[in-house]
Amino acid sequence: MSAVPEQKRPPKLRGDLAGMAEALAEFAKSEFPLAQPAQPRIAVLVPCFNEEAAVATVIADFRKALPSAEIFVYDNNSTDRTAAIARDAGAIVRSERRQGKGHVVRRMFADVDADIYVLVDGDATYDAASAPRMIDTLLSDRLDMVVGLRIDQAQAAYRPGHRTGNRILTGFLSSVFGQAFKDILSGYRIFSRRFVKSFPVLSDGFEIETELSVHALELAVPVAEIETPYYARPEGSVSKLNTWRDGLRILGTILKLYRSEKPLRFFTAIGAFLTIVSVGLALPVLVTYLEEGLVPRLPTAVLSMGLMILAVLSVSSGLVLDTVTRGRREMKLLAYLAQAPVEKT
Repeated sequence: MSAVPEQKRPPKLRGDLAGMAEALAEFAKSEFPLAQPAQPRIAVLVPCFNEEAAVATVIADFRKALPSAEIFVYDNNSTDRTAAIARDAGAIVRSERRQGKGHVVRRMFADVDADIYVLVDGDATYDAASAPRMIDTLLSDRLDMVVGLRIDQAQAAYRPGHRTGNRILTGFLSSVFGQAFKDILSGYRIFSRRFVKSFPVLSDGFEIETELSVHALELAVPVAEIETPYYARPEGSVSKLNTWRDGLRILGTILKLYRSEKPLRFFTAIGAFLTIVSVGLALPVLVTYLEEGLVPRLPTAVLSMGLMILAVLSVSSGLVLDTVTRGRREMKLLAYLAQAPVEKT
């Protein structure tokens, strides 16, 4: 039999196809580069009231520390050139007519849309260079609030009255809501979007820092404190704080927040006090009745009974309000969880 002629093998298409695929991949990379992950949007929020001597420095320092950030200055009825100077320095200037830092923060949190919020006073006492480190901690540790723990750099930066008041109020807050902060009155804070958009601002003035701290404690969100330098005000800048007036207002805010956030404890304490007074008034009357069979001090007996009724009503009110507070807390938590966390790129 004659040998069958050997057929020609087809070319190695596999290698050719692999080469074509590689060439197409290179072409796609060159023509359609992959989009870089979006950087988180940063907003620097600066509430101001008569800070013409310092606001330009604050804007320049944060512009240098956070070049990609938008800087918002909210003027709160200043009578000097704060708004004009801030606008000339390149900040976005807006206004809030209701007087008080709490009103300003409420407006800022509602108006400004960002992924990371930097809240700082406009008096040039806080260190802008610490902001990148605080933001990195917020992102790396997946936190919702980072507080600048003030370390004074000059005797005039942190007045003794303010220091003592801060320690007293911080200690009282810790005893009521649990230990978490060393400086509850710091005006330098970094927030995540989910914290800001779940925070219902209720206070009007400088109590806002206390309310921010209590909100974090009540929702058990992850927070941290980072030491930052704290400087004296520049010449020409005057503090708006009054040690006694604002200290008493902050103390009152803590008590109000304790009543609203922990009503069962609050009203049970009142009920226990009324019970002790009632029993103290009733014991002599009861002893006299057991010995003589008479109730000679009828008004005291009636008063004792009335106090005991009030004690029962107080505890009952605490039980009802505790259920209401739990529902409010769940709504805040749902609002918090509705916002996506910021991821580090």
